[in-house]
Amino acid sequence: MGKPKSSDNTICRNRKASFRFELLDRYECGLVLCGTEVKSLRAHACKIDEAYARIRDGELWLLGCHISPYSHGHGSNHDPVRPRKLLLHQREVAKIKAKIELDGLTLVPLKMYFNERGLAKISVALARGKKLADKRQDHQTRDHKREMDRALRGRR
Repeated sequence: MGKPKSSDNTICRNRKASFRFELLDRYECGLVLCGTEVKSLRAHACKIDEAYARIRDGELWLLGCHISPYSHGHGSNHDPVRPRKLLLHQREVAKIKAKIELDGLTLVPLKMYFNERGLAKISVALARGKKLADKRQDHQTRDHKREMDRALRGRR
């Protein structure tokens, strides 16, 4: 018996992250959420395309993430774009902070998902912004790979 596929538990992805950034180190973080946010996440009502993470007072925070209000919630619904605390070990936060300050990197969320135990997790990556030439090179490499795959398929 293997582990269940992570794609089944995926809530949302940041598909543009690998196009806009060169992804270096990846980290898995927990999220501090309220009850209606978890219910909205189970309904896949989340967007992390424009989200980013910052370190404030030695803690990691997710900013710009939109979790829609729960449809069956009442007056105690959450604010859709409130800053959310990310849970990570202090030594990892210190490592990330040093890399951000020295190398000018940024923290980009890649995907949000539920793990095997049903806990909401988010995968973030230390990233360096790509220049236009880098994006062109990636596009060219992807086109060449696609052409080679087509040629190999046609040969079979």
